[in-house]
Amino acid sequence: MEQKVFRQNELDKLKKVLSNYKPENIFLVRGNNSFQTSGAEQFIKDILGCSDINSFYDFSSNPKIEDLKKGIEIFQRKNHDLIIAIGGGSVIDMGKLISVLAHQKADIERIVSGKEKIETPKTKLLAIPTTAGSGAEATRFAVLYINNIKYSVKHTFIQPDFVFLSSKFNLPENTYTAACSGVDAFCQAVESVWSVKANQESEQYALLAAELMWNNLQKAIFEKDEIAREKIQEASFLSGKAINISETTAPHALSYAFTSFYNIPHGHAVALSLPFFMNYNYNINDENCADKRGANHVKEKINKLLKIFNVESIHAQTAIESFFNSVGINIRILTLVDNFDSRVIINNINFDRLNNNPRIISEKTILEFLEDSK
Repeated sequence: MEQKVFRQNELDKLKKVLSNYKPENIFLVRGNNSFQTSGAEQFIKDILGCSDINSFYDFSSNPKIEDLKKGIEIFQRKNHDLIIAIGGGSVIDMGKLISVLAHQKADIERIVSGKEKIETPKTKLLAIPTTAGSGAEATRFAVLYINNIKYSVKHTFIQPDFVFLSSKFNLPENTYTAACSGVDAFCQAVESVWSVKANQESEQYALLAAELMWNNLQKAIFEKDEIAREKIQEASFLSGKAINISETTAPHALSYAFTSFYNIPHGHAVALSLPFFMNYNYNINDENCADKRGANHVKEKINKLLKIFNVESIHAQTAIESFFNSVGINIRILTLVDNFDSRVIINNINFDRLNNNPRIISEKTILEFLEDSK
């Protein structure tokens, strides 16, 4: 089924869809404190006419297999016709995983680790993002950790059936949290443009997402500008649509270990290496090109980004670093991590994402990035 997307001016249409479901048959996956502070709690009361529905919220911000099992156990206590996941990317990922994996006969850990396949259809899912960042509402992926190792569960069933997009949810008072979300979407968009799996459709989504974030993120965070907030919400969704096709690349491949082992929030962790790989990928040639369309094709794609940023290639790395600094994202590793060990990153790279990078990467490349970022 094609995903149905409702925006703020289509709230009545969303309510009409929800009228087909009884509140007692709806399972709510939500954040903990953020459920109240974002305005999500009141929103759920308004659209359902009550707040007394079965819910799950006791899980990590980087969901683990133990969290998923607990959520499925709660979900299976009753017959539910619809799941609503309202919150940030981790909340939506948890809702996505429960909606599908609660129905599978195979062992959950074997499915997550790719040893068993998803076969059984799902419970329908409505995703309502309260942050502008992950784009999880648009994708067929969901992230889960087993013993500090990140896994991305991928299947068409994973993609939410319904999405509601609104910038009316409150931005986090902590500007750093809002910045991490925004730079995550920005990085996704940039990576999507140069991914070896990118096509014309994904490029269209990604370029617009990158432009919207570049021009509006700072105003949305620090000025609480309503128009800017609407634009970064749309950018987040578009970045999700882009990577749903192209997937992500090297910066994401390295980011997961920074989050798992050094507790750097995901969006910040991705930003650490994006400026380096902007320069690295631009200096591609046919000998080290991993994209079958050739090095010139990759450069043409990156030049479209540089046009948006209004910067020449030689200054691109510095320009992106300055953009991150402008929203409070520091990418100097040694100022963020005590007792940093390069081998931790090298030994925990996600090769599924690394192999989407347009320029071939060696261990020497990773060491150059780590040295460059100290």
